[in-house]
Amino acid sequence: MTITKPAYMTLSGWEFKACKDEHWLPAAVPGCVHTDLLRNGKIEDPFYGTNEKRLQWIDKEDWEYRTSFAASPEQLSRANVELVFDGLDTYADVTLNGQPILSADNMFRSWRADVKELLQEENTLRVRFRSPIQEDLPKLRALGYALPAANDQSEAGGLGDEKVSVFARKAPYHYGWDWGPRFVTSGIWKDVRLESWSGIRIRDFHIRQDQVTAEAARLTALVEVETDEAWSGELRVSAEGRQWSRDVRLEAGSHTVQLAAELESPRLWWSRGLGAQELTDFRAELVSGGDVHAQETVTTGLRSAKLVRQKDAHGTSFYIELNGVPVFCKGANHIPNDSFVTEVTYERYRHEVASAAEANMNMLRVWGGGIYEHDDFYRLCDEYGILVWQDFMFACSMYPGDEAFLASVRSEAEENVKRLRRHPSVVLWCGNNEMDTAWSHYDENAGWGWKKKYSPELREKIWRDYEAIFHEILPETIRALSPETDYWPSSPMREVTGDANQHATSSSPDGDIHYWGVWHNVEPFSNYKVHIGRFMSEYGFQSFPEEKTVETYAAEEDMALVSEVMLSHQKNGRGNMLIKEYMDQYLSEPKDFRSFLYMSQVLQGEAMKTAIEAHRRRMGFTMGSLYWQMNDCWPVASWAGMDYLGRWKALQYYAKRSFRDVMLSLDENDGKVEIHGVSDLQVPLTGTLELRLLDFQGNVLRQWPASVTLAANAAGHLKSLAREEVLEGADPASVVLTARFEGSEGTTDLKEHYFLPVKDLRLEEPGVRITRRTEGEQVLFTLEADRLAKQVWLSSEAEGHFTDNFFDLLPGSPVTVAFRKRSDGGEPFAAGDPGSMQVRSMYDFIKSSAGAQEADRQAEEQAL
Repeated sequence: MTITKPAYMTLSGWEFKACKDEHWLPAAVPGCVHTDLLRNGKIEDPFYGTNEKRLQWIDKEDWEYRTSFAASPEQLSRANVELVFDGLDTYADVTLNGQPILSADNMFRSWRADVKELLQEENTLRVRFRSPIQEDLPKLRALGYALPAANDQSEAGGLGDEKVSVFARKAPYHYGWDWGPRFVTSGIWKDVRLESWSGIRIRDFHIRQDQVTAEAARLTALVEVETDEAWSGELRVSAEGRQWSRDVRLEAGSHTVQLAAELESPRLWWSRGLGAQELTDFRAELVSGGDVHAQETVTTGLRSAKLVRQKDAHGTSFYIELNGVPVFCKGANHIPNDSFVTEVTYERYRHEVASAAEANMNMLRVWGGGIYEHDDFYRLCDEYGILVWQDFMFACSMYPGDEAFLASVRSEAEENVKRLRRHPSVVLWCGNNEMDTAWSHYDENAGWGWKKKYSPELREKIWRDYEAIFHEILPETIRALSPETDYWPSSPMREVTGDANQHATSSSPDGDIHYWGVWHNVEPFSNYKVHIGRFMSEYGFQSFPEEKTVETYAAEEDMALVSEVMLSHQKNGRGNMLIKEYMDQYLSEPKDFRSFLYMSQVLQGEAMKTAIEAHRRRMGFTMGSLYWQMNDCWPVASWAGMDYLGRWKALQYYAKRSFRDVMLSLDENDGKVEIHGVSDLQVPLTGTLELRLLDFQGNVLRQWPASVTLAANAAGHLKSLAREEVLEGADPASVVLTARFEGSEGTTDLKEHYFLPVKDLRLEEPGVRITRRTEGEQVLFTLEADRLAKQVWLSSEAEGHFTDNFFDLLPGSPVTVAFRKRSDGGEPFAAGDPGSMQVRSMYDFIKSSAGAQEADRQAEEQAL
């Protein structure tokens, strides 16, 4: 047998045009039509102003890409030559030298074509993309009825009310969502390459983790081999200085060879906060006659991860157990970082994942309306210890069940499960987002009202199609390809019992919960403390990005809550008015629109603090808190804690404090102030708890010291004080209760509790002073105040974030922060100088204080 090392050639030099046009333009691959049009100056910035509306014609057109390439004599001589498309978006016909080689219909999988007989010294490759809208409209008409698609904004494209997104295996959010624009893309969104080889090669290498403990890891190496002739030799697998081998005899064709392996005292992979993110390299080699004929390596983390659902006194548990340790999952829901996914760089992925780790998170949920993310995203989660809850890409819709569609789903699932199973961060697969609860098959009085639109016969058919995907194809794929990973059919969902399930409510005793009473139903923030389930996988509150980001899409004349531009960058119906309604309840009136931007962020942070800490106080019953959402796909008012440009909103800082591994939480109910302690650490902590009542000038009115113990990996009640006992006649509008924990293991935390909403506090000009000093490359800022400075906001010229921000600054309690500059070098954040900066607090943004400042200015002028 002749053995030659496989050769890979990435194709470049692409051009594109609308099929109806004659003139070709340069194209970027990976890329899409929208970004190529923008780079060629054919359209304006899709994100600016109301340009989104003017670009809806693009998805009604057919588009074509082409390139030419030379094949070397060596490539032409190989026994096997394939063209490989890692990703085509979405309906594409491909020809090589004028001959058709494949037709694609699924964005979420790769495509291969044997081109050995067609390849020439000089070659022309063309990819013709059919409009996803024009392609799927006939499917809708042939079906005879519309399937529910809650966030499909097809009407934005000028086609009426037709909902066609459900027919395309394409990123659902491209059709519009209540935080994202409608840009239905087409294009070559991943690499294209020519693969040539002869003899034998390894197509896939996976280390199945059959049983992993601190004592030993029992593993099975699964090596997918392809050979064009009979082959005999030895399979060798090595790692950590150990080697395992077996003899192999193969006929021509594809085979999966298994080899058992065991490592004693393995280096375990842990999530952030629980231990090191140890990664292990494995190498597979096919050896014959002393020569290595094929080899492959894979890096993974050795760990045991499972979803624990056991009956208990409350119902059924729902938590991730990692290496035998129950993990309280802290984090957020991840959406694609851009409407045009090929614009997301490695640095942008790293910035998001590193920001999650900096904010004390340990989980991101990859939501089912986006994409199966780039390998970089999962590698970064592996490195930073961020657990991944991975949805399959189905959301807020019901889907067809014809044979071709189901076959496409099966291929998509198999490829993505195989691709992602090597990542220790991926600990749970979920079938879809909100479809079980929306349809609510077994409860006629629940759901989103979808069933009422259909006859009983159609209801049964739609549900059978649902079950074929989410209760058959997807779990079967997981069991076959990644049996060590658990599967959950839908989020949210309650217990699955036989052929029935119970509807997920906002306080279910089992399953996971999406609670949206606060926001959509305009319920008070206090309801976050009432509606708590076993795992809170979605809840959220909106805010605007900071003014510097808003200025990237709006001109000065657009700076108004109900301007056309501001409404076009708010995709949630009444969103802007909801923010204002809640602001009227909890905060003072902002003095202008730019102040409104700041106060919306504070409002969002306060809402999410209330929710997160309520969940963490119930640790044991509740074992997960993932707010909606981590990031944005364009500059917009949304639920994100980090805006499109990666700038931390107030929420990101609030989350960092509320997700601390050791945290105090103060909560007032029925005339009592309760002090709770939460610890994610695996050892108990002893320490001192000091409670102090201060006025806004920093005077200590009374204090209550105590010795306390925090149990390991648990939440507990530390102390209770009667409101009247604390105040003793003090003005509740002018005092604050502080709680400070100083514990063993170097742990500390500080929390404040106010007795009235912020709008009712007597805020005065705080007299903030800032001192700057340099320690090595680090620039430190110490802030002090004469009177309470509420929600101090440090804004910087340079891109980055401060180690703390949007905090309360009390007289006599200076706060020192450092600036973390965003970096595209070896580290995501580096010590650096923020450049010019501003220090402002709530007092600077409220209308009443603005009037007071103006009165003071006029008085000074009169005095002079």
